[in-house]
Amino acid sequence: MSATHPIPTDIELHQQSRVLEIAYDDGARFRLPCEYLRVFSPSAEVRGHSPDTAKLQLGKEGVNIVNLAQIGTYALKIFFDDGHNSGLYDWQYLYKLGRAWQPFWFDYLDRLKTAGHQRQGPDPFDVLRARGEAPAELPRQGPPETA
Repeated sequence: MSATHPIPTDIELHQQSRVLEIAYDDGARFRLPCEYLRVFSPSAEVRGHSPDTAKLQLGKEGVNIVNLAQIGTYALKIFFDDGHNSGLYDWQYLYKLGRAWQPFWFDYLDRLKTAGHQRQGPDPFDVLRARGEAPAELPRQGPPETA
């Protein structure tokens, strides 16, 4: 494991199921739906330059990733089929998105509701779980068990 932050050991794009799967060197594994990655893009276009200027992303239920480009040894550039490709997803941000997917996703759904919008189609995290795939598998904490 890296001295400061976990780094990916494997990155797989599952285009048919619209999921980016990332395994980290600390044992964590995250399955991040494309819609989730798109609505939490680190770009200024989405995040704004402050929380007050962030732009709520609407209608991204069917978005998919068409390409990935690794940027140096620290980030991914994600190319979405709706034309969005700005913002770099560094390893730490992707880890944060994976680890805290539930509060982030529920906050997004609450913001949609507050704005008077409703997602169309099934929740991508419910779809993952229905297939028996956990959105997040976190590394074991504490010392290993002895027999």
